[in-house]
Amino acid sequence: MVAMGVPEKLLLASPRGYCAGVDRAVQTVEHALALYGAPVYVRKEIVHNKHVVEQLRQRGAIFVDELDDSIPEGAVTVFSAHGVAPTVHEEAERRQLRTIDATCPLVTKVHREAVKFAAEGYTIILIGHSGHEEVEGTMGEAPNDIVLVESEEDVDNLQVADPDRLAYISQTTLSVDETRSIINRLRERFPNIVGPRTDDICYATTNRQAAVKQMADACDLVLVIGSRNSSNSNRLVEVAREHGAASHLIDHEGQVQEEWLDGARVVGISSGASAPEELVQRLIEFFKARGTKTIEEFQVVREDVRFMLPKKIRQALAAS
Repeated sequence: MVAMGVPEKLLLASPRGYCAGVDRAVQTVEHALALYGAPVYVRKEIVHNKHVVEQLRQRGAIFVDELDDSIPEGAVTVFSAHGVAPTVHEEAERRQLRTIDATCPLVTKVHREAVKFAAEGYTIILIGHSGHEEVEGTMGEAPNDIVLVESEEDVDNLQVADPDRLAYISQTTLSVDETRSIINRLRERFPNIVGPRTDDICYATTNRQAAVKQMADACDLVLVIGSRNSSNSNRLVEVAREHGAASHLIDHEGQVQEEWLDGARVVGISSGASAPEELVQRLIEFFKARGTKTIEEFQVVREDVRFMLPKKIRQALAAS
């Protein structure tokens, strides 16, 4: 007989947690602090995770919303993994900041697509979430040529000057299924619309959603570790719910609520692409301390993607 609120089994989604772009961005700030000393300024949160941001803040990183007067001229300044608009690069140059660009290479790919399609005279439909930093950065590449859509309803209401000169791109951290539905609706309305050669949704987002989608069938509850402003973490919760499991987003084990565990014999655990593995391990220990004994990996795919550090960091490391 299992005690109330003590799951019989934990399933650990694999892959989960850090993606290559997040790992690269966090390492970039860590190396910058080691190479140049504190403070190192970071525009926006380097990645969308409270725990990571706080750890870096304690080591001397100063997070700012914009490149304003709070950053001294000439200071070392890192751009976050989500990318920035060209106007931000221009402002940094004007203020003679020593910038290090930690934009995820997969986000950079989307930026290049936007520039290419705009140069070819297309109106660009960007599938994404309004206000997200990645969307703001991408739209900044061609502000007069990009239209944001967030849903199939937005597609139905689209009015464009030339339906035969349309292209679409997307934010990298969206729901795979939802984005596919929006693209299908775009193709129904605008049969001549063109898209990128390869999918914009990043491999990590796709893989983590696939793992949760398959794991949810075997779970009563799925807990996703990630911060509220993490798009890909929120999508994992949605995917789990869509596939039959109760699901909640938590920053750490201290946010688990007792009522969630009532009747939950099998609990699945995943984490967003910006959540460190140490938070998963803390959650596992939380359940082990309560009496859960069976813990199994639920592996869907192996990941071996790595991205090189930004060139300025590589050069500085080689010279040190």
